Amino acid sequence: MEKDKEQETEQTQPVTDEAEAAAPAAAAVPEPAPAAATVPTPAPVAAAAPIPAAGGERPAPRQRDADSQDRPRHRGRGRRRPCVMCVEKMTSVDYKDFNFLRRFVSDRGRIDTRRKTGTCAKHQRALAQAIKRARHLALLPYTAEHVRMGATSFR
Repeated sequence: MEKDKEQETEQTQPVTDEAEAAAPAAAAVPEPAPAAATVPTPAPVAAAAPIPAAGGERPAPRQRDADSQDRPRHRGRGRRRPCVMCVEKMTSVDYKDFNFLRRFVSDRGRIDTRRKTGTCAKHQRALAQAIKRARHLALLPYTAEHVRMGATSFR
């Protein structure tokens, strides 16, 4: 009986080579779900264009020379310089020697840091104490306003 039905369908629908080739491909593709069951996907957002600078276009990135790529870049200071007082083998810092102490005070009257002056921790503490004593006796200024204009020395 089944053979009879197959023969009848073959007679009513002629099968061509193209139809047979399309039939397996159509069977492999799943049918899309109904429209109500699908979740709408948001449209892709285009990337924003770069905002030009106030003068117009953005400047091109800085190009390096061919020579600068060969040599290494050093960011640090390298080797620390030795402490002046350790080199001179000073046992104590004299608060009355204001010419020596002035080397370690900025133009605004502030005590310079160890990094700037190159002193060791031990001598920086002694230096700070001597500068404070010299300030108390008015040998060194507390602030930039206390610096005399045009004076070559304090006394």
